Amino acid sequence: MNATLAIAQRELKSYFVSPIAYVVTALFLLIAGFLFSVILLNTNEASLRYLISNLSVIWLFITPALTMRLLAEEARTGTIELLLTNPVRDLEVVLGKYLGALGFVLVMIACTLYFPALLFALGTPDQGPIVTGYLGVILQAAAFLAIGLMASSLTQNQIVAAVLTFAILLIMWLSESVANFVGRPFGDIMRYLSVTQHFQDFSRGVIDSSHVIYFLSVIAAALFITFLSLQTRRWRA
Repeated sequence: MNATLAIAQRELKSYFVSPIAYVVTALFLLIAGFLFSVILLNTNEASLRYLISNLSVIWLFITPALTMRLLAEEARTGTIELLLTNPVRDLEVVLGKYLGALGFVLVMIACTLYFPALLFALGTPDQGPIVTGYLGVILQAAAFLAIGLMASSLTQNQIVAAVLTFAILLIMWLSESVANFVGRPFGDIMRYLSVTQHFQDFSRGVIDSSHVIYFLSVIAAALFITFLSLQTRRWRA
């Protein structure tokens, strides 16, 4: 556990010294703030439902930029071999990297809390959809980060890792639309894999255990594949 936390702390600190992380965060907050203003002015509704739905889309583009270097850069520079030869287990490396990235994303999400604060200062919004909406955003971001870490473990090239992450996320995003054009059982599988289908209820104020299980399953599966990828790298070494 100490090794996991040490790696997570190191990874989190690396984000705060990376110009890419600051640029990504600035763009995220800029886009989120613009959408919040436009949606509020057009709907005159004290709700974050539409903004939450748009934040869900933004993660498609934010995640590849945040995860592409996690393991790919270490593999390219050779520092991954040094890390793996230290007295740490592969699982601790995976969890440490993941928790570090997740910690940074939680900081990004925390920076958007001034949106609901403004709503409460100006009106009386329904608290339920706001809380569940943020829960959905966190679960989706956590699942996307796990996929990004998995993609980063499969290559030494950051650009390839980013493109692979975006491709996987896009397939998951569009799988419900694809399911409408294919028959069963493939259509049912594609529909279950759909991120949008499992996310929408959160923005409506509904917490369905099946949706929570879906996101947790994606996280577990992606981290397990990342673990296997590191195991394979250790064997080759």
